[in-house]
Amino acid sequence: MEITVQIPQTVKILYTLFMAILIPFYWMTYGPTNFLYFCDVALFLTLIGVWREDKLLISMAAVGILLPQFAWVIDFMVGLFGFSLLGVTDYMFKESIPLFARGLSLFHGWLPFLLIFLVLRLGYDKRAFLYWTVLAWGLLTVCYLWMPAPGDLLANPNAPVNINYVYGFSADSAQTWVGPNTWFFMLIVGMPVLLFYPCHLLLKRFALRPKPVEKSTQQSKLAGER
Repeated sequence: MEITVQIPQTVKILYTLFMAILIPFYWMTYGPTNFLYFCDVALFLTLIGVWREDKLLISMAAVGILLPQFAWVIDFMVGLFGFSLLGVTDYMFKESIPLFARGLSLFHGWLPFLLIFLVLRLGYDKRAFLYWTVLAWGLLTVCYLWMPAPGDLLANPNAPVNINYVYGFSADSAQTWVGPNTWFFMLIVGMPVLLFYPCHLLLKRFALRPKPVEKSTQQSKLAGER
């Protein structure tokens, strides 16, 4: 039986070490509700996906967060110059949050490129758009109905509010452009249409078939002995 290596072992180990540091530190700093963010869910999908070499899990993470993460990077770059564009990275400049925790959050900058690499290696699974959309709807509903809103007083001042932006882009105050239910409906409809589906089309166009993979060292040795 031919054994192939689609994802380099180094990538698997380094990513796992990163997650082994991030999970407990985030838990202590922000609390468990922080892991409801789309980007954090994508981290776990990627962790499982790299070890199982599961293209559906990797594709779900990619289709769900690639475009939002690039927006995060732009917002962060603007913040470095003292301005706030969307407000989604304002927390990166809060001194109340440990510098190390903010440093870990820089994964938003490199995770999109890792996911592109992984999707190119494994190929894109077209089911990812539907699966991620359903998952996103579930997360949005939980965050809207049961998670803290902007301005809520929490025992942990670093605990997240307005998770997945169900009240607007700011963690300090809810948006006032439209009613809260209307905003939520706009997210339910707008995210799949404006974020997930365009990314789905791009990945389907450029990464549907995986790149050729390398035979494992063990397989190469066995072949050489024949």
